[in-house]
Amino acid sequence: MSLDSLASRLPDYARDLRRNLDAVVGASRLSPQRLWGTLLVTAIASRSAIVLRELAPEARAHLSERAWTAARSAAATMAVNNVFHRTRHLLSDPAYGDLRAGLRTNPLGDPGVERTDYELWALAVSAVNACGACLDHHERILRAAGVDRETVQEAFRIAAVVQAVAVTLDAEAVLAEAVRGR
Repeated sequence: MSLDSLASRLPDYARDLRRNLDAVVGASRLSPQRLWGTLLVTAIASRSAIVLRELAPEARAHLSERAWTAARSAAATMAVNNVFHRTRHLLSDPAYGDLRAGLRTNPLGDPGVERTDYELWALAVSAVNACGACLDHHERILRAAGVDRETVQEAFRIAAVVQAVAVTLDAEAVLAEAVRGR
């Protein structure tokens, strides 16, 4: 129901987003835990209340308590790490890379789910937040653990579609208010 609701709210000019949303969910080769964890973390990372309200109940129904918590933990941890490491990477002074971060990221030690699931979710959040350093880091861990490129790409395909749906629906909500407020 929530995926259908999101798709039905997309305007006609974004009909390809409807198709893409259906494809990344309906034709996904990810396990249900990986799929719904990826949908949840990217909905959180998109910062869209509309998308999160629609996807969270369905994600909750598909995820165990541990996976539900681990996915939310991945989104929270990567919110810090993506800003920090993206900034470090973008600064032209490489000496920042030698400084101690001084940030706690305990969920990375014991995520509560298979390490590869957590890493896939971290990669998906990093895609939404455009942190190249984090994307490279998590992709290397996943590939070293035997995760194929198609699975890695599946995660950032989902991230791209959820982010695009979020941008479109949030923009439409604001535009509708702006037009009514004239």
